[in-house]
Amino acid sequence: MSLPQTDNLSSDALVARYCDVRERTEALARPLTPEDQTVQSMPDTSPTKWHRAHTTWFFDTFLLVEHEAGYRPFDDTYGYLWNSYYEAVGARFPRPDRGLLSRPGVEDIAAYRRDTDTRIRALLEGASPDELAVLAELVALGTNHEEQHQELILMDIKHVLSSNPFGATYAPAATSGPTTSGPLGWVDVEGTTATIGRPHDATGFAFDNEGPRHDVLLQPFQIADRLITAGEWLEFMDDGGYERHELWLSDGWHLSRREGWNAPLYWRNDGDGWKVHTLHGLGPIDTEAPVCHVSFYEADAFATWKGVRLPTEFEWEHVANGQTSASEQAGGSLRGQFMTEPGPAGTVGLHPLPAGPPTGEIRQLFGDCWEWTESAYRPFPGYRPPPGAIGEYNGKFMINTMVLRGGCAFTPPGHTRTTYRNFFAPHTRWHLSGVRLASDA
Repeated sequence: MSLPQTDNLSSDALVARYCDVRERTEALARPLTPEDQTVQSMPDTSPTKWHRAHTTWFFDTFLLVEHEAGYRPFDDTYGYLWNSYYEAVGARFPRPDRGLLSRPGVEDIAAYRRDTDTRIRALLEGASPDELAVLAELVALGTNHEEQHQELILMDIKHVLSSNPFGATYAPAATSGPTTSGPLGWVDVEGTTATIGRPHDATGFAFDNEGPRHDVLLQPFQIADRLITAGEWLEFMDDGGYERHELWLSDGWHLSRREGWNAPLYWRNDGDGWKVHTLHGLGPIDTEAPVCHVSFYEADAFATWKGVRLPTEFEWEHVANGQTSASEQAGGSLRGQFMTEPGPAGTVGLHPLPAGPPTGEIRQLFGDCWEWTESAYRPFPGYRPPPGAIGEYNGKFMINTMVLRGGCAFTPPGHTRTTYRNFFAPHTRWHLSGVRLASDA
């Protein structure tokens, strides 16, 4: 995990990057009431207040504790309250019970953020060149970590607001965008030995799980030129997709029966046709937009129904490297879905849009839905976690989860890249995940 050319980075540049990311988090929270920010609607989600505190704890713990002269904690209890899963750092409050923490309140968290921001800025501005090189690595990790939590803030509050019987909204809907996705097309990809993963000398930030770079043998395959639409998912449902056991992996079938799945998460049918809850409220399903909030099990069942499969993460990365421009590979919410001005002032969407007319090339690789792959989340050959507590960031989760690629409409601009490996358990649905198909040639 590194920020390139740290010897040439100024403290001003690091402070600007830090402040920009921290302000975006606050902007995302601004439309929410204190009550909104305290709710935890299921064990997988966390209150907005907790995300704001935890990302602050991260800088507090990994920068200030080690590098601030005469360090004193803002509050002695905060290490226990806001630690997420770092065993090396100490005990923590149980994750499923975070919604029970009515105190500290939202204003207390705001004060914690202000205090930490003041101290981080002073630390960076007073650092020597050698100290700045070390701090730059930690700022790079911390700001990218906070951007991950910005996406989680939106994911989690969407689940919270969906529980409101009167259709609570977070922000206005988009006023314009593509209206069609066109017919599903296929792109032929030749067999090759593909080089996968982040080069050691690459510029820009990368997480440790994106390397080491290595070669993978790919057989000839085809990949769909866009994501599966909600209209195509309705066809799957109409053909008994949720009732046909032969389409499903055993674990997914038994889970879907136990939990009563009959549609993607946030789809509702009140007798007047299917509707979907988004951060813009409850509204009709756009059959041309990508289906989203489906689990790996559902995505795999759909692929089986179509007689094909999901792509591997290596196929996806190989195609992305060949189909995206240098500026796109540098990252970003490429379709501009993430709100430029988060909150009620925003005018762009927080929901995937139709792909637009076919182009003959791959579409929707970034910025609409995280795309399930059929690859298990495992270490690349030669991977070793970084030493210390930071090593717990990715490595210890490399089991019982599946890889997703591409970024979604909640992903902050500049945060995605072709080598980015997201991962979730196969049964989860609250993240903004969609489906791209692949097929053996």
